[in-house]
Amino acid sequence: MSRDATRPPRLRLDTPVTYLKGVGPVRAEALRRLGVVTAGDLLYHIPHRYEDASTVASIASLEPGMQGTVIGRVVSKGVLPTRKGLRIFQAVLRDDSGMIEVSWPGQPYLDRTIAKDDVLLVSGNVRFFHGRQLQPREFVNLGDEENGTAQGRVLSVYPATEGLSFKVIRGIIDAHLGELLPLVTEYLPQEVLAAAAVPTIGDALRMVHRPTSLAEALEGRARLAFEELLFVQLLQQRAKALARETRRGIHFENKRDLTTRLRESLPFQLTGAQARVLREIFADMCSERRMQRLLQGDVGSGKTIVALFSALLAMENGYQAALMAPTELLAEQHMRSVTKLLEPLAIAPLLVTGSLKARARKELAVRLANPAPALVIGTHALVQEATLFGRLGLAVVDEQHRFGVEQRKALGAKGESPDVLLMTATPIPRSLALTLYGDLDLSLLDERPPGRQPITTALRPESARERVLQFVDREIGKGRQAYVVYPVIEESEKSDLKAATTMFEILSSGPFSERSSALLHGRLPAEEKDAIMRRFRDGAIDLLVATTVIEVGIDVPNATVMLIEHPERFGLSQLHQLRGRVGRGAEASFCILLGDVSPETRQRLDVFVGSEDGFEIARADLDLRGMGDLFGERQSGVPTFRVADPLRDELLNEQARAAADRLLAADPGLDAPANAPMRRVLGERYARSLELFRVG
Repeated sequence: MSRDATRPPRLRLDTPVTYLKGVGPVRAEALRRLGVVTAGDLLYHIPHRYEDASTVASIASLEPGMQGTVIGRVVSKGVLPTRKGLRIFQAVLRDDSGMIEVSWPGQPYLDRTIAKDDVLLVSGNVRFFHGRQLQPREFVNLGDEENGTAQGRVLSVYPATEGLSFKVIRGIIDAHLGELLPLVTEYLPQEVLAAAAVPTIGDALRMVHRPTSLAEALEGRARLAFEELLFVQLLQQRAKALARETRRGIHFENKRDLTTRLRESLPFQLTGAQARVLREIFADMCSERRMQRLLQGDVGSGKTIVALFSALLAMENGYQAALMAPTELLAEQHMRSVTKLLEPLAIAPLLVTGSLKARARKELAVRLANPAPALVIGTHALVQEATLFGRLGLAVVDEQHRFGVEQRKALGAKGESPDVLLMTATPIPRSLALTLYGDLDLSLLDERPPGRQPITTALRPESARERVLQFVDREIGKGRQAYVVYPVIEESEKSDLKAATTMFEILSSGPFSERSSALLHGRLPAEEKDAIMRRFRDGAIDLLVATTVIEVGIDVPNATVMLIEHPERFGLSQLHQLRGRVGRGAEASFCILLGDVSPETRQRLDVFVGSEDGFEIARADLDLRGMGDLFGERQSGVPTFRVADPLRDELLNEQARAAADRLLAADPGLDAPANAPMRRVLGERYARSLELFRVG
């Protein structure tokens, strides 16, 4: 055997991590769970936070009232119970200058993860409580490192997994970083880097893994966030451009017949936002390309009237229009409001739902198969194979996030390329909407119709419970109705949350025993839920005890009180949607948050109490909770961001959009040699780019 044959293979970016020194099969499997399969993947396993050990103070120098960061060895530890049942984990740390007690209230589990002789880096407030005590804001267990090893450095804290600590990951990356960095070549064009003022990829990866300061770590992260945003913008804008090329649509003409008659018959003036959005939609519908537009508007901003004008434009051109709602109750609500608005025009809309009798369904099928103009309102029954349209020109999807991608596509596939208008009442900032829905055109209803009374919103402590319930009862005594909302259906041994089922029994047999009440939650059969909501809508129920199943529901103008218990368990946007269930009539309405909350939670809830602007609330919610928590499942086709946050990185997002504009304007297919490296990386990261840019 030759001498060369005994040498380990030369490290490459595609080398499996199993062959890296210090890894092996067990650690390789743990790394795979983190998405790290190759040596190159290690470079893009980015720290999720940093601890600044470059400003470490000596323990002896800490004084009460200070904020400080120390590194010390654990000399003793234990869990202390308190009279109130709270268990506190305490550890005593020592460095060369002295000792200090560190206290973690309510975290007894740390006793299992922190061992005697471990070295901890701890940042927090210093207070005097039977001696000096440090209350940690952040801490890192450095294991058995010597104090001097970490001191003076910015420590990278990596996403970890069971059986593989961040410290082990840091050691693996440190051991191979010097050999891996030279293998990385730049793939973004130089002019793009210069315009965004971000470092090259090699420098950025060194900065995030081995920063000399927190500022340098942030500079490296900015480059990685920018490229993620740039790639998404390229994909979205290319998808939109290709769709415009291929989607020949119906060329409507603004005849100002039915639309003018509706405008003249309305008992109110359109808002400036509604007029602006209608101009955008009409321009789309009167062009030769197919409309694919998202209409985003806050609760009560008047999306339905916009959809109705759009439908009439299709109808006055001899086409049919369809409005699809997620539930029969919402479809019936649209049917009632639209029927009333269309009475002066002598137009009667049609209703298609799954509960129609066979005879009525057959009659409707015959009517829809006829190409005569019509407005049909319905549920997912509209997209079933049995529902055929003679001449569908416009498809409107209300609360579009409640439908699957395939259901939305199925309605758009009815007829011959009808225009599509998607509507959502979940307000998100425009910069984020343009990223999530970049392959759609975006219209924004950011103005509430005049005359809507503001909803009085308040946060009340548990001690005010009796007064709050008396207030709700007085409102019901005036002939009004009320909601009481809980975060969970049933009580649990693991939680001390009040539950809807238990509280329904307490409320209906106690404070509201003289009132008609009902319980509504997600586990009830659909027919029972619909029946309860109909009875509440019709005034047969005074008090509706519910979970968030009523978050997006029907209009009950007579409901004037929304009482929400355990408000800390809800996101701000969710609270805003719940508040939107009241304030729909002429009477003063109220939203009351009830419960004792921490100072941090109160600060968050004060944002909600102080604003009725859904976009402002959504921005605060995103800042506090992050995109994943707010949106749940990602939109289909939208890549998950590993580093970037389109809201917090708003400036980078704008720069990425501008860069994508310039690149695609000059080279729509990214075919130029200068763009080849970027096309290659797009192909490696996003399968979707294969069809958009024909990347091999």
